[in-house]
Amino acid sequence: MILLNKKSGYRVVIEDCMGVKENETVLVLTDDHKLSIGSELYKEAQKFAKEAVLMVMKPRKVSGEDPPEVVAKAMKNFDVIICPTSTSITHTNAKIEAVKQGARLASMPGITEEMFEKGAITADYNEVEALTLKFTELLTKAKTAKIVKDGHTLEMSLENRAGVPSTGIYRNPGEAGNLPSGEAYIAPVEDSANGSMIIDGSMVGVGILKSPLYIEVKDGKLVKLEGEDADKLNVLFENERNSTLGELGIGTNPAARLTGVILEDEKIYGTVHIAFGTNTSFGGVNKANCHLDGVIMNTTLYLDDQLVIDNGKIII
Repeated sequence: MILLNKKSGYRVVIEDCMGVKENETVLVLTDDHKLSIGSELYKEAQKFAKEAVLMVMKPRKVSGEDPPEVVAKAMKNFDVIICPTSTSITHTNAKIEAVKQGARLASMPGITEEMFEKGAITADYNEVEALTLKFTELLTKAKTAKIVKDGHTLEMSLENRAGVPSTGIYRNPGEAGNLPSGEAYIAPVEDSANGSMIIDGSMVGVGILKSPLYIEVKDGKLVKLEGEDADKLNVLFENERNSTLGELGIGTNPAARLTGVILEDEKIYGTVHIAFGTNTSFGGVNKANCHLDGVIMNTTLYLDDQLVIDNGKIII
């Protein structure tokens, strides 16, 4: 049985996900646009930590832009770092260096106040972790994956690639990831994907899809994209690296909802998502100018010949 957590979302982050202890220091790093959320997390952190600090910076222009140097230096001196920000710091040098120093870090790009009340953060993360680790093991062991939906099939090789868990539990030094969380994902072999598929949940660069996107993939490259919002995704055709299918992911969070924010959408329990573009940070070799995820609802997934999701129902 999968349970939902009755604690406040802010407390779940501090106590359950990050496991803050009374002898630890916590940095809540936010920006002007997310200050109200940062303030609530700071207040909650004060209840558990030896010392909690709130730092506010100007919003970064794009995801991946580093925070100010003074902030980056400070990050290296905290046990726990929580980042409710407008754009993602996941791939910044500041994050990488802080984690190397042993900090455990949660990145929360685009997080909204409503997500703390109803969404993926309110899940029981022990349950999310258990399911995520099961799927991660299956992805690692599998040599092939096949997605089936509405008469379309998309197949790809996973051979010699390792699954990656995003459990939402970051309790050990050097652990880092997104919050809210709940997905297992993998970088497919870059030239292996072939077939067609419907993306009907949400898409980075678009949000919630009013009507499905139709895609065709040949030898790992996106060769056709049709749909009402296709013209918003022209970046995928700027070069072959951008059009390369770089990720296969599985949502494992029963509290996640379709919101139009990919941070939550890709975590929806029983969904599958694929992404085009960069995958070098999780075992792939494709470095692109983008990483665009698309969520597929109510789909069927085979890993090798094992049926693991049947029309959106997890059956492992």
